[in-house]
Amino acid sequence: MKNRIKQLREEKKLSQGKLAELCNVSRQTINAIENNKYDPSLPLAFKISETLGFPIEEIFIFKERKEKKK
Repeated sequence: MKNRIKQLREEKKLSQGKLAELCNVSRQTINAIENNKYDPSLPLAFKISETLGFPIEEIFIFKERKEKKK
């Protein structure tokens, strides 16, 4: 899942380390999420959203599922 965490984090002038601290995760976790190497759990996604002050749908870009043809 793609996201805008890095862009929004930088707008808030937060380092990866500070965001990680506020979300109770490691800096490496935030780095992996920002680089699309790790999808956060739903509780962590909501914590990031709350910490950055943006609705979750403005942070995470969910891919639409393609409907199977019958």
